[in-house]
Amino acid sequence: MQVGAFVLGAQFPGQQESEALDRAVSVAEAAERSGLDHVWLAEHHFVSYGVCPSAVTLAALLLGRTRRIGVGTAVSVLPNAHPVALGEQTALLHLLTEGRFTLGVGRGGPWVDLEVFGGGTRAFEEGFPEALDLLLRWLREPRVSADGERYRFREVAVVPRPDPAGPLGPGAGGGPGVVVACTSPGTVRLAAERLLPMLLGMHCGDADKADMTRLWRTAALEAGHPPEAVAATARQHVSAGVVQVGDSHEEARQALTKAMPGWLQEGLGQHVTVDGRPRSMRDPLAYTELLCELHAVGSPRLCADRLAATAERTGIERFALLVEGTGERDGTLRNVQRLAEEVRPLLA
Repeated sequence: MQVGAFVLGAQFPGQQESEALDRAVSVAEAAERSGLDHVWLAEHHFVSYGVCPSAVTLAALLLGRTRRIGVGTAVSVLPNAHPVALGEQTALLHLLTEGRFTLGVGRGGPWVDLEVFGGGTRAFEEGFPEALDLLLRWLREPRVSADGERYRFREVAVVPRPDPAGPLGPGAGGGPGVVVACTSPGTVRLAAERLLPMLLGMHCGDADKADMTRLWRTAALEAGHPPEAVAATARQHVSAGVVQVGDSHEEARQALTKAMPGWLQEGLGQHVTVDGRPRSMRDPLAYTELLCELHAVGSPRLCADRLAATAERTGIERFALLVEGTGERDGTLRNVQRLAEEVRPLLA
């Protein structure tokens, strides 16, 4: 089982942006020291929910400050980036860090980002498969051209070229690891057809994640991928969740319900849709309490049991766990340390 820290760069009410970013860097350094397997970085634009606008840039910084730990994006928003530019950055980090970088990509949301970066609603609603396929060709082939709806260019050389010796996938050997954030059956099938592992969100419970892994496996086999390749890739799925280690469930729950609702209310409330479409927002306190019941929130034993139960029910054994739910730097670092020293040994 692989346990990693999930970092949003969350700016809690009353904090400066620099505090959130400093905490994010400190978490990665603490995760390295503590022996965790990965740190996963989110990206957002124009909202205090997360103040990192480029997960791949922050990943480059953290890869330079660490020597062992894997660093991944969770996720880089593909409709806002040119697939070739993202592919070049991925190849560079892959080669310079001996494969420690994993690129997570996703569709993002129908936010004003699409207007600012020029993709528009079509990039979000229809363009993800084209962008993903171009990105994958860039990571697999020596020369690439494009003649699609959004991307068209003459053949060019892939420089630097990532090692093409093996299949794409974290830990699979060869090229850079790529995972796809999946929140709908259509995206699950898209990832399965391309034999890419999934990143499943923290808003989902075990039953939903189990359904998605079953759908992914069925779609991958129907696409003609060999059963052994399907099984190997399925071992690279990632389950996002929340962790707060305390001396009891109630202590840990109170720590999160005290801090998270204010952050969620302020940060999520800042999202603006690109086309004025109505949007609904979860009740921040109710959502926090739901996360406390779904995920590893409580004593070390309870946290370990919940992670083990998720692994058993879903088959997923790679975790990206949100560690900054209290919003406090020192408290977050203690949470990372307790996760590594008190929870992880119980999973062995």
